Amino acid sequence: MKHRGRHRRRRRGRALRATLAGTALALTAAATMISTSQATDADDPGALKPLTASAETAPLRLTEGSVPPEWLDRLSAEMGRPVGVRAVLDDTDGSLRDAAACPEDDRRALPVEPAATRAYCWDGADVEGWRSGAVTTSGDADDDGRWGQSRVVLSGWSQGGVLADGTPAEGPAAAGPGQGLARVAFIDAGDPDDLRYTWAQLAVPVDDGRDYRGLVSPVSGMVWYQDKLLVTAGRGDGSTLYVYDVDRVQRTTVDGATVGRVPGGWSAAGARYVLPAVASYRTADVNAPQPGGISLDRSTAPDSLVAHEAVPKEHDGPTRLWRYAFDDDRSRAGLLATDSVGQADVVAAYETELTDVRSVLSYGSGWYLGRMTGTPQERGTLWRQDGEGARPTRCGADETHRCWSGPAASLSYWQETGEVWSQSGRMLFALPLDSVDHSLD
Repeated sequence: MKHRGRHRRRRRGRALRATLAGTALALTAAATMISTSQATDADDPGALKPLTASAETAPLRLTEGSVPPEWLDRLSAEMGRPVGVRAVLDDTDGSLRDAAACPEDDRRALPVEPAATRAYCWDGADVEGWRSGAVTTSGDADDDGRWGQSRVVLSGWSQGGVLADGTPAEGPAAAGPGQGLARVAFIDAGDPDDLRYTWAQLAVPVDDGRDYRGLVSPVSGMVWYQDKLLVTAGRGDGSTLYVYDVDRVQRTTVDGATVGRVPGGWSAAGARYVLPAVASYRTADVNAPQPGGISLDRSTAPDSLVAHEAVPKEHDGPTRLWRYAFDDDRSRAGLLATDSVGQADVVAAYETELTDVRSVLSYGSGWYLGRMTGTPQERGTLWRQDGEGARPTRCGADETHRCWSGPAASLSYWQETGEVWSQSGRMLFALPLDSVDHSLD
């Protein structure tokens, strides 16, 4: 049973703050060298355009499907009793390093302005061949910011495969026997100076629960809400979202390279834990818009799931944004609100003239949109847009706006602390949402 705690502890490392401040100053100096010809990246996209016609919103409708309970029971009978989040956190695979101990090349992925106030990096050997994706936290899961007594960050990764828009991944990570597999790091964030993590493979039950396969998808979007974890699925997988129950983590018994039942037990591509899906959401049309990123909005009633559209690189806009309501029925904790036939309709949808949107966050009247403005190695822009207009964050007193992290693909607001969490390359970082608003041009 989950026990909620209201205890607050907000330790900050002075050395880390000094390192981040120094990094931000260095990156700001580099950012000011951007030519004025790139000022077009800050062209005003104007206000959000509401989409209200049925022809515009109907393709976004989702149909919910549940994994039969007997399948999950059969897996548990074969693999052993499921464990919860605390048991996973206590079985550590490794530790993150704070920014002061991170390679300079990794720190280049941090935003310039607003600057990160907390940042950590992954050991390169542990994530070699994997691509970072979405982030969600126990601040999404529960409004007190904790799961039980634990403060937790979940970090999604994928191995090779395809990008959120369906195009092949490039580089060394695009090939290999684990191509496209998705996994999640459960990070114990109780001590800000000592973040420890444990890997869990995302999986989908098959063969009536006698086996499971690895989820093959980029983890471009992820939201932990109540006891459910919602994860975006690539277009080739057949689903739009998969749903996982964080209280149904299974232990593996064989350290193998494959995923599923193997001679002698169960394997999960090197991970000691596996999360089997308990439900999924699909669109009726395989060509319907797919979410490229998702996040939780606790400022609505009921709480809602927001998404931005996954589009190919050559897409010249507009980009669609939309939201679904979460069900307030306790028997459906963590699931979307559906009608009598199991369909979830959008409760609001918009168009933005921004292109290359890679992250989304909605809170209050504002939509925060992270945008790539070149290659993943280049800096991106971060915008706040609403029904009145749009503003980008600025590079200090400079006129340029390429201050955000280029490859950052996720935004998650931890309401209890006021922080936004994101991940870029090997860097996991946080910064106050207020600092985003103060940086708007």
